[in-house]
Amino acid sequence: METLSTASLRHAFAAYPTGMALVAAAVDGRDEAMLVNSFTSVSMDPPLISMAFTYSSTTWPRLRRATVLGVTILGEPNSALVPQLRTAGDTRLAGITLDGDGDTGARTLPDGAANFTVRPHQHIPAGDHELVLFEVLDYRREAHTPLVYFDRRVDTVHLERFQA
Repeated sequence: METLSTASLRHAFAAYPTGMALVAAAVDGRDEAMLVNSFTSVSMDPPLISMAFTYSSTTWPRLRRATVLGVTILGEPNSALVPQLRTAGDTRLAGITLDGDGDTGARTLPDGAANFTVRPHQHIPAGDHELVLFEVLDYRREAHTPLVYFDRRVDTVHLERFQA
């Protein structure tokens, strides 16, 4: 077993492929958004998902103030946006149009594999992260292939590999 270090543990975690999601909302009249790869379905009754946010994030404290958020599961048409969405600061959303719900402030990307409208249900301290359970208020699934984050790279699911 390898010695526990931040770098080696991060490398080991990277062996597990995940999807990529964008969490977004209008907060104080400004669109805020951040990428996450910790999206997980949790429960059907009530409908819950979870995501984890590092305490060192500068974006999560602003998004945390939103009462309703949008979550986009990134799809293949969103792949060109990933390098920009990974950046910090004001350039993250420069030139990117988010779809929005004027009543709730939830924001989503067009052409995602799926979109969810959620509200925070429970906040749980979890080491250097905050684990948040969100109640699903609405959702939409599209016919786009999802993006996958694996070994610090972004790719698509190659469905032909899984077809019999």
